[in-house]
Amino acid sequence: MAVLLDTATLPLRDRRDALITTMREASGTSRVELADDEPVRARVDLWPFGTASILRADSNGFANIGTTRSARSASGEHIAIGVHEMGVARYQVGAATRKVQAGEVLVVDVSRPFLFGWRGRGAALSLNTSAENLALPADLVTRAGSRLRSSPLYGLFSRHIMDITRNADLLSPGPAAGMLGAASIELARALIATAVDDVAGARDVVEQTLIVQIRAYVRQHLRDPDLGPGSIAAALAISPRHLHRVCTNANLSLEQWIITCRLDQAKAELVHPGSRHRSIGTISRRWGFKDQTHFTRRFRLAFGMLPSEWRRSAGF
Repeated sequence: MAVLLDTATLPLRDRRDALITTMREASGTSRVELADDEPVRARVDLWPFGTASILRADSNGFANIGTTRSARSASGEHIAIGVHEMGVARYQVGAATRKVQAGEVLVVDVSRPFLFGWRGRGAALSLNTSAENLALPADLVTRAGSRLRSSPLYGLFSRHIMDITRNADLLSPGPAAGMLGAASIELARALIATAVDDVAGARDVVEQTLIVQIRAYVRQHLRDPDLGPGSIAAALAISPRHLHRVCTNANLSLEQWIITCRLDQAKAELVHPGSRHRSIGTISRRWGFKDQTHFTRRFRLAFGMLPSEWRRSAGF
């Protein structure tokens, strides 16, 4: 985690300029205005997750403003999908203004002048990645911006980003960080695609939604030893038979994929410096394997060596 700003560590006279500078650099907007006259209180954190990152800003009132000039120079190389966390924000594009409540998802269109901010204390999160990683046409992202609520993934995406942020100090340094970033980008891609009903070559919306939900749920619950088709179907409110059909249509062998993901994460943790003190049995249990003998056998089948041999090869 990188703490980009914590005004509690700064003299009062330096806080306004520090918040303005930090938010301009973090958001890429051309202007930042503070909305309140009271002493500035703010904290801005950034957590890396492989090819994605999560930014959290918690402050008293301010506004990010994208001007006409910045809109003309916007490259579209950076994508930020926000989830409002606390308070009520205002988002304005042209003459259209709307309130943004806690839990709402927002794609800011930087190709047009805009204003986003709040009065009083507020907080917002954003998933940040590159347009290349998102792999969707810029015009499709723009069109989806006003239609995100129509996506069946809207609530799932909001909860997913909030859940990761709540545990970001533990997750970001860990071996699963890259996988969580990839899952978040995949979920963002599906959110946008399912909000626009004319995506060329898109699968049936329901099945496309479900397979993304399945993958995201599995990645978030790999450590649960009881993770399996039954618990996944129950969590997504579908029948086990429906779950099996969706996975079959997507060429996904669910139980084998769960084992593969767990093995990959356990393998990475076995040689992670932060887990040097943990035994092989402890690490196997941390990734959902109930029996160390079963874990050892599956590890050897997958990687051609025992977990202990893998550790020794890394100098542990």
